[in-house]
Amino acid sequence: MARIGLLVPSSNTTVEPEFYRALPKEVTLHTGRLLLTRIAPESILKMVEDMETQSQLLASADVDVIILGATAPSFLKGLGYDREIIAKIEAASGKPATTTSTALLQALQHLGAKRVVLGSAYDDKVNAIAKSFLEANQFEVLDAQGLSLVDNLVVGRLAVETAYDLAMKINRPDADAIVLACTNWKSMDVIERIERETGKPVISTTQASVWATLKAIGWKQPVAGYGRLLRDLK
Repeated sequence: MARIGLLVPSSNTTVEPEFYRALPKEVTLHTGRLLLTRIAPESILKMVEDMETQSQLLASADVDVIILGATAPSFLKGLGYDREIIAKIEAASGKPATTTSTALLQALQHLGAKRVVLGSAYDDKVNAIAKSFLEANQFEVLDAQGLSLVDNLVVGRLAVETAYDLAMKINRPDADAIVLACTNWKSMDVIERIERETGKPVISTTQASVWATLKAIGWKQPVAGYGRLLRDLK
């Protein structure tokens, strides 16, 4: 048995169920919560204040890897901020760590995607930060649109069809991949449908987080039902 430690915003009601459904039965999930109710820069910065304490608590469960399973808190300060977060988690816990934003970058590199379209649940301010983070990491963002939401509980109650609809709206012929950002926004269950209809890979931030943590524990078996990224896991 392997154990994954997940640091999750306290108001996030989506990332855990999506992780549970995708993880193989041999892998268990263990979570710590960080206070967040609004997806706004000041709230996001405050959320990570308790990150090291929660990382220590997860380490006491002898997890094999810890991921900050929140997109905006791991890209908020731009280029390299995700690596700063990783260093803090690893120093506090003594465990290997990663973040959702790091996982997203690695997933895009793995798929060979250079030009992307970005859909999110965020408002214009946070969406612009997400776009800038991707661009600073040498990805071309052809379009970036969000649902203009700030209340994280509202995001968690959205129907999964909202992810499908936005993905189809932002899709462009010259995009290598479609990115769906926000781990509290249901998206995993429509990834395969979007990929079939567009003919290109879809990377959701939860899907990328599952992929990165499975790779971190050495898992090499395909995970079906959630898109090319997890289906080609090796």
